Amino acid sequence: MIVNAPIGVFDSGVGGLTVYRALRGLLPNEDFVYLGDTARLPYGTKSKQAVEHYTLAAARLLRGQGVKYMVVACNTASAQALGALDAAMPDLPHCGVIAAGAEAAVRATRNGRIAVLATEGTVRSGAYEAAILALRPDADVRMLPANLLVALAEEGWCDGAEATAIVGRYLAMLVPGYDTLVLGCTHFPLLLPVLRDLCPPDIHIVDSATVTARVVADTLKARGLMASSGAGRDTFWVTDSPERFERLGARFLGRDIRGRVAVADISLLPLENAGDAVNSAA
Repeated sequence: MIVNAPIGVFDSGVGGLTVYRALRGLLPNEDFVYLGDTARLPYGTKSKQAVEHYTLAAARLLRGQGVKYMVVACNTASAQALGALDAAMPDLPHCGVIAAGAEAAVRATRNGRIAVLATEGTVRSGAYEAAILALRPDADVRMLPANLLVALAEEGWCDGAEATAIVGRYLAMLVPGYDTLVLGCTHFPLLLPVLRDLCPPDIHIVDSATVTARVVADTLKARGLMASSGAGRDTFWVTDSPERFERLGARFLGRDIRGRVAVADISLLPLENAGDAVNSAA
């Protein structure tokens, strides 16, 4: 692996930008290639076979660009496709967001009672519960489906009366006694201020985007792959609707990315050709 090679970040859409933002904050000298599969979102409604196929196609594209590490910044892909990625590309170091969030939750909890706020697709997968129980078999895990929070984040309604009312309704499902709350969707960190305001002060909130970034930084350092100097360049690719991604990306990142998003067509290509599918992304 080349130390100055970029880090790939893959998501089904725009939510993974919270992971990228956390990575960029911890790793200012690294180059990043972000790929959002906006043509086929949401992944939560797709079959496991489809999610595996999409993830492997994205991984081949990113590997074709020489990435030294791949972050699967999508909860559904992390739940359903990492095994296929391990088998197909053992030479590509990678991680997902669920394992990092589960490990952080188990470290944080005092009484073993952990709640996970997630989309219905992630809740149905059972991946967070399985990951937490694998680390702490006696844990009491409560899954809280909260699909409307995705819409709040994408609309930019992350504070004010609407956010307070909707977040409050979801948190009302959380019975007293849980001391740790995992944000099990990459959109949810945008709602951290209102979540902190509404959660009891003794509840520890685990932001899976932040803890995933720390895992990546620690892994790169341990393997001698962390760039110590460099421009810290960013490349953004999507598979559809770059204008919408630019608009939403500005909300997620707090900065303008207009004119910086290229289109990569991986939707119709066989997996062995996915690495050649970037259009105008040089």
